[in-house]
Amino acid sequence: MEIKENDNISIHQFLPHRAPMLMADNILELTKEKVVTSFEILENNIFVHNNEFVEAGLIENMAQTCSSILGQSFFENPEADTKVIGFITNIKKIEVFALPKVGDKIISKASLISQFENICNIFCETFNNDELLIRAEINLFIQEVKN
Repeated sequence: MEIKENDNISIHQFLPHRAPMLMADNILELTKEKVVTSFEILENNIFVHNNEFVEAGLIENMAQTCSSILGQSFFENPEADTKVIGFITNIKKIEVFALPKVGDKIISKASLISQFENICNIFCETFNNDELLIRAEINLFIQEVKN
């Protein structure tokens, strides 16, 4: 599945997360190897402290962005009532440069480094306009939850 910039879709189609833990609003671009998401920082977000979106929120945003690459295979059939669960298994390297403020719209860009079945290694960077906020290499594991 490839999504072009003009075809923004709700990330709900690719992640099980819901408010208050949903930290990405839309998928701007999605292929089997990369994803770009957007997220507007709202005042009532659970990761906002003193008008800033704290490090834990940035990491959760990155993890949800990265999960979209691997998660899309579970949601190829929009009619299915698929439920998945995912875990960060490792953060190899993380660098935080700045924190966004309430009202900022951040863009996260993730690229698949490697994948073996439901385990993947992904590099992700998050920006506020042209300012790099955070970058990391994350390992994720996602599996379908059987009823």
